[in-house]
Amino acid sequence: MQKIILDTDPGIDDAQAIAFVVAHPELDLLGLTTVFGNADVETTTKNALIILDKFGCPTVPVAKGAGQPLVQARMPAPDFVHGGDGLGNLDLAKSKNTALDESAAEFIVRMANQYPSEISLVAVGPLTNIAEAVRLDPSLPSKLKELVVMGGTVHRFGNVSPVAEANFINDPHAADIVCGFDWPLRIIGLDVTLDVMLHDSDLAQLRDKAGQTGQFIWDTSRFYVDFYTADQNLLSESNPERRCAMHDASAVVYLVERDAFSFTSGVARVAPDGFATGQLIIDRKPNSVGNYALPFWQNRPSVEAAMQVDSERVRAAFLNTIIQHHLI
Repeated sequence: MQKIILDTDPGIDDAQAIAFVVAHPELDLLGLTTVFGNADVETTTKNALIILDKFGCPTVPVAKGAGQPLVQARMPAPDFVHGGDGLGNLDLAKSKNTALDESAAEFIVRMANQYPSEISLVAVGPLTNIAEAVRLDPSLPSKLKELVVMGGTVHRFGNVSPVAEANFINDPHAADIVCGFDWPLRIIGLDVTLDVMLHDSDLAQLRDKAGQTGQFIWDTSRFYVDFYTADQNLLSESNPERRCAMHDASAVVYLVERDAFSFTSGVARVAPDGFATGQLIIDRKPNSVGNYALPFWQNRPSVEAAMQVDSERVRAAFLNTIIQHHLI
């Protein structure tokens, strides 16, 4: 089994990602680490505990992480996307369980030392916890199997600015730090996640065939689907069915459907401020060694960013896993 730590800011699509990891028989969820993003960190931590209860795995540990970006002021939570409570304004009862005493960064470092080269760390929120973990232990990249990040966009339009995706703009300094360390880093960004859409008919299948897990995904998705349906750029005359993008879940499906994705590679930077704040820029010049007029591209490792995806395969893997293997 693949050992997984999921760094998350639940979040409706985060809940979908957690459902997949919990259900998949080849994935072993060591813990959730929480971060601000879709809501403040107190709320995302509360939501992580609720979600684990709802999906039948209340003993999975949760470590609360960063409540603020490294440098910039925290941006307002996108309550118009995820609701004021981060889970579609369902006003869910609090879990009886609590988070660990250690921080998210401490948990990540401890687990990496306990299971060297075995853990896939998957980050589907702002990268503050990952930057703090690698500051705590600069050798962390050599102790992980890989780091998979849902964030950024290379060719496609951004979802919070013309060039920036939400996770990267929420802490661009952290994202740039993370891209500067030499670990196997694969970015699953908007270039592919906007191609993987869950339709209402898909979500209804989960509701009807995946028990309490599927009902929870359906209930929380109502607010999220309303948001996406209002964006006419994501609908088409040929398929006007209500839908939502499968952002975070695409990153975890990658763990078991790797050849459904194709990648470009190169040195990556994330713009820290100004009108391009949060923009992911990858040097894809053939045989480039970073010898440009400005020094920002020198002495940095290459990363991989997904550019194409077999969207039907990813969507089917998500649905089939939860329908066939949900715990509750």
